[in-house]
Amino acid sequence: MAYYYKLGEIPPKRHTQFRQPDGSLYKEELVSSKGFSGIYSNLYHINAPTRVKSIGKPVRYGSKIAEDNPLLQTHLKTTGIGTTGGDWLEARKVLLKNKDVSMALCNPSSRSMDYFYKNAEADEVIFIHDGSGWLLSQFGKLRIKSGDYVVIPRTTIYKLQWDEGPLRTLVIESAGPVETVKRYRNELGQLLEHSPYCERDIRPPSEPVTETRKGEFLMKIKKGGYLHQYVYDYSPFDVVGWDGFLYPYALSIHDFEPITGRIHQPPPVHQTFQAHGFVICSFVPRLFDYHPLSIPAPYNHSNIDSDEVLYYVEGNFMSRKGIERGSFTLHPGGLPHGPHPGTVEKSIGAKETEELAVMLDTFGPLYLTDEALEFVDPNYPMSWTE
Repeated sequence: MAYYYKLGEIPPKRHTQFRQPDGSLYKEELVSSKGFSGIYSNLYHINAPTRVKSIGKPVRYGSKIAEDNPLLQTHLKTTGIGTTGGDWLEARKVLLKNKDVSMALCNPSSRSMDYFYKNAEADEVIFIHDGSGWLLSQFGKLRIKSGDYVVIPRTTIYKLQWDEGPLRTLVIESAGPVETVKRYRNELGQLLEHSPYCERDIRPPSEPVTETRKGEFLMKIKKGGYLHQYVYDYSPFDVVGWDGFLYPYALSIHDFEPITGRIHQPPPVHQTFQAHGFVICSFVPRLFDYHPLSIPAPYNHSNIDSDEVLYYVEGNFMSRKGIERGSFTLHPGGLPHGPHPGTVEKSIGAKETEELAVMLDTFGPLYLTDEALEFVDPNYPMSWTE
């Protein structure tokens, strides 16, 4: 959920006549969530969005959870991964997943898409570690860059056009809606004064993309373990205007304002988004605790009902050794985890940190996929032994 926004041309009142220059009606489409009870947007198309030219054969698409994988503190040494495939869908390497969420590295070698994509079963959050480009959708053009969380509601039709240069992304897929944090919103949905970010930090699409071309336009739709192949005789980006609360947007991790205190603050102060079954948090440069006896390093912690994943973006995490840029750590429920030996004493007296990381906490077990096994650091579970 973001805030009310409108772009392009729309009629004064919804569900009323809105005519094209030739006298024909624009085709209105309501894109709604939770039936008719959640957030929604109204879009106005040149062509009916229901008009399909042909349907191709579905293609199997997905990842498999690794079998017989033991309960372990896990370090995935993914720092050295280069490109992970050809285009945006081929390049997704899913490493961790459960019924609520999955996490994938996606470093495509192809910088453009010759098809349209729609995820019909999950919201997507793309964290751009390296790179920049454009997200093009029926909602318009959105400039995206390194450090951005790009939140894409399910059924959004989109293409990505990446600039030249290094490209590394983290893709989180959510079975439930990805929302701003409820405790930071008032009864009307506005982000409160003490929220770590506000509506000014949220960037919606900046201008419409209204394509009137005819021809054959392939749309790949992900649902139920398949990519479904739909062909239209017009561009799905034929929207002249829209308004509402449901649309893709970007929020930079660099615009997240950290909450600090006299003693060590727990991970919920870093929460950035919420969804069913998990939360996303941002660790950003910040001042350390200022109690005269404070210990900046985190205390030992036993998760009894959640699994914790950290994706390391930049800087040195003072509580971890042997972790590099682009690594993952998974600390599962049922095992205690904490600072590595020597890091607690070393942290005392430190004034600030320049670390940058994305954390995902799930409320159900998170599993490694078959693709993740090649990156497992076998020494990590014993790394707390001096």
